[in-house]
Amino acid sequence: MPSTPTPDQIASSPPAAMTIPEFCRWARLGRTAVYREIKSGRLVLRKAGAKSLILVADAERWLGALPTASAA
Repeated sequence: MPSTPTPDQIASSPPAAMTIPEFCRWARLGRTAVYREIKSGRLVLRKAGAKSLILVADAERWLGALPTASAA
């Protein structure tokens, strides 16, 4: 039977999701750009009651899907 993690283990583990302000800081984007990405369907927004969350896995997938810049 798997053991239940202790509060210390939970507190020290990396987060599984970010709020919109946390994602803005993480991605170095403004709120308008983030909501544009959500509206376009390129970034997935999850809801937990009234709280809006972006899963870290979805954020990393979004980042990896961004186009590369050409050297000009």
